[in-house]
Amino acid sequence: MKIQLLMMILASTLLCGQTQGPRIFNTVKQKLAEGKQVVGGTILTADPDIYCAVANSGFDFTWIEMQHSPMSYQDVAHMIMACKGAQAMPFIRVPDATEGDIQKAVDMGAAGIIVPMVDDVQKIRNAVKFAKYPPMGKRSQGNGQYGAMWGPDYRQIANDNIMVVAMVESPLGVEIAEEMARVPGVDVVFVASTDLSSFSGLQQGDPKYEAMVTKVLESVTRAGKKVAGPLAWKGNRKGYSFFQGPSEAVLIRTGAKVELGMGAGSEAKKGVAPTEGMENIKH
Repeated sequence: MKIQLLMMILASTLLCGQTQGPRIFNTVKQKLAEGKQVVGGTILTADPDIYCAVANSGFDFTWIEMQHSPMSYQDVAHMIMACKGAQAMPFIRVPDATEGDIQKAVDMGAAGIIVPMVDDVQKIRNAVKFAKYPPMGKRSQGNGQYGAMWGPDYRQIANDNIMVVAMVESPLGVEIAEEMARVPGVDVVFVASTDLSSFSGLQQGDPKYEAMVTKVLESVTRAGKKVAGPLAWKGNRKGYSFFQGPSEAVLIRTGAKVELGMGAGSEAKKGVAPTEGMENIKH
């Protein structure tokens, strides 16, 4: 009887091992798979203390801005490691979809790669290729702090955890939104409100602008991927799951106003995304 019981336990253990999927450490990926929305705080300052304050303040991820900031990869590596175990997953907007940019980002422990200015489907294919290990991609296995960040089994689970976000910033990107969404390995397509306005010459609310936004939403949803946008669109536009939140400067200013009883006075409450780059201009 004891032998039969032991055999049953062993069989059950083996069966569980066969059905169990890869370990998922990327909580953003988990939340999106559960149908939840996620919000990231934007990081422009190379200061580990400020980074940790944002990463542990309730955001789902950090949007580490390396396209439009002077931060180096060494700066970002120190920030990420200084806040190992933070609630927010580290996502990096790389300067471009080059092998060097993307491999350095994932080697330092990025859980997500945000690719700017996707006007050509090959660009996002390259991003996936450099972010993923074989057989899915061509990421080489080199040095990095990824193991210290995510565990000794990182090589086996990295492809199932690292997310790729493609940014639509121009009318050209709008036209290929569905095609980029259908690239294996792309998880999210982001509508960049400010640049879409800049490249199209149209403002939010203009029927032609709104038609482009609707086209991206419909085509990406049809492809089965998640749609992203600025935080101001959360609660005002249906179908969005992934949002870029404000920078550290805005968070400090807003927090100070709340503490002083002055109110936040944010454009986000009106459902209009603020113009990127205007955060530090005195009003």
